[in-house]
Amino acid sequence: MRAELVERDMLTPRLPVPPALRSNERAQGREEPRSPRVSTVRIPAWFVGAAFALLAAGQTSFIHAATYKWVDEKGVVHYSDSIPPEAVERGNVQLNKQGVPIKKTDPAPTAEQRKVMQDEAERQKALAKEREITDRRDRALRDSYTSEDEIELSKTRALATIDNQLQSAQAYVGSLTKRRAILSEKKTSSGDKLPVVEERELEGIDAELAKQEGLIVQKKKEQDAVTAKYDADKQRWREMRSREDAARAAAAAAAAAAAKSGNPAPASAPQPPQKSARPATNPPPAVAGGTK
Repeated sequence: MRAELVERDMLTPRLPVPPALRSNERAQGREEPRSPRVSTVRIPAWFVGAAFALLAAGQTSFIHAATYKWVDEKGVVHYSDSIPPEAVERGNVQLNKQGVPIKKTDPAPTAEQRKVMQDEAERQKALAKEREITDRRDRALRDSYTSEDEIELSKTRALATIDNQLQSAQAYVGSLTKRRAILSEKKTSSGDKLPVVEERELEGIDAELAKQEGLIVQKKKEQDAVTAKYDADKQRWREMRSREDAARAAAAAAAAAAAKSGNPAPASAPQPPQKSARPATNPPPAVAGGTK
C-alpha cells in the first residue's frame, strides 16, 4: 500500500506553492509533509528472461544429473557423471540419485563375438529356409494325396513309365548288338575289310550302342531316384498322420476333461484337408478289332 502511494505521489503533478501561502500554512501547522524521493532503476526485459532461462536450465541439469558406473581396461570400477571417450565401448550402468541402476549399456562385441553372432544368424537363416521347404513339401503332399495307398500307386506308375523306356532301350541295344556281330564276323572272314557302306554302318552301330548304354544307366538312376522320392513321401505322410492323430487325441482328451469339470471345451485340432475324388486317369481298354 505504501508503495502504491509513493508511486501515485510521483505520478501526480505538483503545482508550485507561493512562498507567502507556504509560510502561512507552516505557521498554522497545515503544511503537507513532503514524501521522500524514491529512485527507480529500469531492468531490460531480455535480461530478466535470460536470467530465468539460466536458472531453469541449472535446475533441470541438477534434477536430471546421473551417475555412471564403468570399468576400465584394468578392471577398476569408476563412478562419474559422464563416460570418457575411451570407455564408451566398454559398457556402463547408469544410476539415479539413490544409486539404483536405471539403464545398462552392454559393451561392444569383439571381433570374435561378432563372428559367432554372424555364424548363428546364418545358421538360423538356413534353418528357416529348411522349414519353409519342408512346409511347402508337406502342403504339396496333402494336396496331392489322401492316403498312403495313393502314394504307392503313383510310385508304381512312375516306375512303370521308366521301366518301359528302359526295356525299349535294352531291346534296341540287343538288335544293334546282333547286327554288329554279323558285320564283325563278315569283316573278319573277308580279311578285316568291309565295303565302305558296311564300314560306316559298323561305326554308326558302335556310336549308337555307346549312346544307348548311357541312356540305360540314366534310366536306372531315375528308377532309384523315383523309388527314394516316393518312399520319403510315404514316410513323411506317416509322420504327418501320426502327429495329427496325436493332436486329435490330445484335443479329445482335453475336451473330455473340460466337459467333466464343467469348463467349455477348447477348439478341436485342425483336420487334414481332404481332396475331392479324382477321375480315373487310366484309359479304357481297347477293343480288339475296332468298333463295328
